[in-house]
Amino acid sequence: MIFFFQLAVILLSTKLAGDLSVRLGQPSVLGKLIVGIIIGPAVLGLIDNTDLLKQLSEVGVILLMFMAGLETDLKELNENRNSSFAVAVGGIILPFLGGYVAGLIMGMEQANAVFLGLLLCATSVSISVQTLRDLGKMKTRESTTMLGAAVFDDILVVILLAFAMSFLGADDVNLTMVILKKVVFFAAIILIGWKGVPMIMRWLSPLRVSESIISAALIICFSFAYFGELLGIAGIIGAFAAGIAISQTDYKHEVEKKVEPIAYAMFVPIFFVSIGMNITFAGIGDQIWFIAILTVIAVLTKLIGCGLGARMTGFNLQSSTIIGSGMVSRGEVALIIAGQGLTSGLLAKDYFTAIVIVVILTTMITPPMLKKTFAIKDKQLKEERSAL
Repeated sequence: MIFFFQLAVILLSTKLAGDLSVRLGQPSVLGKLIVGIIIGPAVLGLIDNTDLLKQLSEVGVILLMFMAGLETDLKELNENRNSSFAVAVGGIILPFLGGYVAGLIMGMEQANAVFLGLLLCATSVSISVQTLRDLGKMKTRESTTMLGAAVFDDILVVILLAFAMSFLGADDVNLTMVILKKVVFFAAIILIGWKGVPMIMRWLSPLRVSESIISAALIICFSFAYFGELLGIAGIIGAFAAGIAISQTDYKHEVEKKVEPIAYAMFVPIFFVSIGMNITFAGIGDQIWFIAILTVIAVLTKLIGCGLGARMTGFNLQSSTIIGSGMVSRGEVALIIAGQGLTSGLLAKDYFTAIVIVVILTTMITPPMLKKTFAIKDKQLKEERSAL
């Protein structure tokens, strides 16, 4: 019974908070993230972060990234692959160094400092995707580069994390197997996406049942996500790949039109609220400076590192700043890594809550940063056109 009340509260609060955020000149996603903190355990306690809500939020982020794949131009993604790789590398080197040095200064052991650096390397563009949709910027070259960089980032961070956990003795990890799984995953989804997905869609769409095309698309989406998780790749990367594969078929527009109401009516709002519900203010008084300093490091190292990667591959200063801003969010990827660190002993329990708060702060900072940087670029373009 209480579950239905929680769903009603989540849906009502996210819609009202999103509307208020837009009225205040910010992307709607910012209000949805903040309201998750307010109705969650940290403030009002109306919603508990139950296992069921966590599962529903996973569906939300999978559908969000699936739709991002549907809206991505594969040709443009391929044309920007070098920029995406440079952005990902820049967004790993600086955050790792910043987190590692900060950990040592804070008195962490060597292994804990290395893990902190790796944790700050993570990027989750799911929040950026929603912000780009709010701003109507999903079709820009900057957004395509961010999405490609997120894929490279996921691969590199998982490999580095596996290497570190094996080297530091925290886990029995076979690095060769980790790399092999990544190769198998991408080889398989390229082949299946190229040959299998069109065939599956043609086979399932004529079935004499309701919404057969959408059902076929969702089967592919969740299968790709499962396959990714099975081989150590984030499920959101699998969902993104599924979206790209379907975008190359004749069913793209129908799938896009009908999946969006399913996602935004229920699952995506739960995902946004679930991020805010991870915050708790219990016992953070003694770590307020650690949280503040680490948040600044987390934001600046991604902004500068990814921005430099973009700048070195042909983007101007404004576009590089936009890309750096879009890569700041650590989101659910960093939360998962933090959980692994806690289990393996590479992240001390005393720091876990503070790290979660830092991750969520980077996630909440990203939407207004993207809005501001795009506004600066748009203003400059407008001035340049007026001068002609």
